[in-house]
Amino acid sequence: MLRKTLLLTAALLSTTACLPAWGRSLVDVDVIDRDTGQWLAETRARGRTWVAGTPGHRYAVRLTNTTGERVLVVLSVDGVNAVSGETANPEQTGYVLAPWQSTEINGWRKSLDDVAQFVFTDLPDSYAARTGRPDNVGVIGIAVFREARPIAWEPPPIARDEARDEARAQSRAGNAAKAAAPAAAAEADAYGGVAQQRIGTGHGQREWSPVGRTDFVRASRSPEQVSELRYDDLDTLVAMGVVPPPYLPRHPQPAPRAFPDGFVADPPN
Repeated sequence: MLRKTLLLTAALLSTTACLPAWGRSLVDVDVIDRDTGQWLAETRARGRTWVAGTPGHRYAVRLTNTTGERVLVVLSVDGVNAVSGETANPEQTGYVLAPWQSTEINGWRKSLDDVAQFVFTDLPDSYAARTGRPDNVGVIGIAVFREARPIAWEPPPIARDEARDEARAQSRAGNAAKAAAPAAAAEADAYGGVAQQRIGTGHGQREWSPVGRTDFVRASRSPEQVSELRYDDLDTLVAMGVVPPPYLPRHPQPAPRAFPDGFVADPPN
């Protein structure tokens, strides 16, 4: 049993999730456009799940615990831990969900009281790119852990992150990046060797979003579920063939006539 943490890069989020025997994930993840109130439709293509974001719109990541026990969710946005701002790794801190609880994460955690809103923005303006980490922009991922033993729940919780061995963590991150390189190259080949990503997640305005702290003992060293959603703007996903082009109804245009009704009008001034 582990009380403490792991390290997961966004590249590792593409691994197959370990799901419960009944075939359902421990935690469902959805993306909601906060400016329209719509849940972004998910499209399965090329072995991944995609959603189309609108540049300039705020969004929330909705997490739903589908089990009757507490779980810890480490949330990665663009390869960055949404709570700590570190390059994402499962050993890090995350959100604890009560049995059957749903919650919406609206931004980058700035303190126990507020967040900086998630905003779809041009890739160079994304938080990951502005902090020198543009390689994993365009992916939202979760690593989920079961609890080793039940304890009293203190809402709304964040798992307490303890001191860790930085050298060991950096070593694991480096090894994971090397292991992920062949997969990244294969994906680049599938897209014609051209980077297709157009948008990322910006560091938006601050808003009140209070949470508390709680203890959580992980039942395993590795997460029981690892899931991801890929995102980009609609035009890019259409160009990549991930989603079909939007249907635009056509209205028949009247055919030109040699003798239209009326008389000769004055020319315009």
